[in-house]
Amino acid sequence: MTIAQLKYVTEVAKTKSINAAAQSLFISQSGLSTAIKELEEELEITIFNRTNRGISITADGETFIRYANNVLLQFKFMEEKYFGNDEVKTSFSVSMHHSTFATKIFAEVIKAYGMKEYEYSLYETTTKSVLDNICRSKSELGVLYISSFNRDYYEKVFKELNLEFEVLGTFPVCAYVGENHPLAGRKEILLSELEEYPCLIFDQDEESSFYFYEEIISASEYKNVIKTSDRGTTLELLRELDGYSVGIGTFYDEKLDKGLTAISIKTDERIDVGYIKRKNSKLSELGEEYIRLFGEYVKGLI
Repeated sequence: MTIAQLKYVTEVAKTKSINAAAQSLFISQSGLSTAIKELEEELEITIFNRTNRGISITADGETFIRYANNVLLQFKFMEEKYFGNDEVKTSFSVSMHHSTFATKIFAEVIKAYGMKEYEYSLYETTTKSVLDNICRSKSELGVLYISSFNRDYYEKVFKELNLEFEVLGTFPVCAYVGENHPLAGRKEILLSELEEYPCLIFDQDEESSFYFYEEIISASEYKNVIKTSDRGTTLELLRELDGYSVGIGTFYDEKLDKGLTAISIKTDERIDVGYIKRKNSKLSELGEEYIRLFGEYVKGLI
């Protein structure tokens, strides 16, 4: 097994095409196919299923590719340290659900450590991408919202992916609506009272389970649904369409500034807010600081 073979496999997994991967790697298609086949024979596993319609990744392949991505990332760090620029910056990255306070905490870490020695990345993305980024070591930490609706499913996924989830705070559930919404001003409502209004949910990719929705109930439970991919669009539609979004039951000044208000939803449902990381992995100094600030901030909201 060689570093080149690991690069070949991860590129094919990324492009889902032998031809596209070969072009990207600047090697022949036959040479790429042969290298992967030799690797599979050496490992005694099948990484890709090959059909007339293309390729797909096997269960063994998924596991191997996660390890391969981790090895390639470490190899990249070694190359940069010993053969690259002496001034290479240390990276710190977080992937997360759409979260205002998680973004604020990330900003606090940057303020504390500065830009001179560190390179930062923050990904506000789908649940599947959050998990993938942690598994592939693209991000050190992931921020997730988990409810009783999807908790069992998440625990199964975490076990399969060798990830661990730490709860930092548990919140009641609320609906965010525009200040001119017909229900604005109410202290508490039933979820059924929201049925006639459009629910704004963050879109997940087509391959994701419906359990991966950030909201407390799957999209199929809502009568009227509008999917969005970013917070700015969601906030605008909440104001313009008398829509609502479901979130943790705490109020943010940012939403108040944007003409929104929070109404408690009468339900036994609660939302756990926490972080995921690779199991038994040692966090960096910045990772430890992010979690410390995260915990302090969440305690102040409960």
